[in-house]
Amino acid sequence: MIKALTFIHRKPGMALDEFQAYWRNEHPKAVMRLPGIRRYVQSHVLPSMYAKGEPAHDGIAEVWADDTDALRAMTKSPAHPALIEDEARFIDRPRMGVLITTEHAALDGKPSGDAVKAVEFFRAKPDMEVDDFQRHWRTTHASLATKVPGLVRYVASMVRPSAYVQGRKFPYDGAALLWFASMENLKVAATSPEYQALIADRPTFLADASPPFLLTREHVIAG
Repeated sequence: MIKALTFIHRKPGMALDEFQAYWRNEHPKAVMRLPGIRRYVQSHVLPSMYAKGEPAHDGIAEVWADDTDALRAMTKSPAHPALIEDEARFIDRPRMGVLITTEHAALDGKPSGDAVKAVEFFRAKPDMEVDDFQRHWRTTHASLATKVPGLVRYVASMVRPSAYVQGRKFPYDGAALLWFASMENLKVAATSPEYQALIADRPTFLADASPPFLLTREHVIAG
């Protein structure tokens, strides 16, 4: 399967709680009318993240499908215009971005419903080939992640290599998804030598040693 990972912002002037409530309770009605959805997950940024200012994004949506043909069928579906219309009710659509990715689970535990999901948005070093970037992430970096204490699940969601044809560029080259059982577990992990080793590896393959970062709560809508 492949996954469309969409990062979104709420409409200007919209309260965070209103945005999150509409996204979780109303928007799935439009999304689930699309054909071929195998799984649909929303990750809402924790309100506590806003204490220091606006985060990079207000959340991510993940939609799984069998293949690229299935994703294209969604965009050509009679239900798609209604989806776009509904997005405009609560999303700042000009700031939306979509990555078509494949997942590589280095640690595949089962997070509880109270788990905290961290999302890191990765950009490859400018002089690094896509294959080298993804190989380092999938092997060396992901292996370091699996050693972080308290980490329940780690997934590297990478832009599909075929998407880079004709020199195409993307806002991000993928997203690292990390689940911790609780915020306390995450705080303990962040002080560990294993987590520091993970951070120290970033300059090896990332353009930004401090990539955009979100702390979220995951809501599984379907699948």
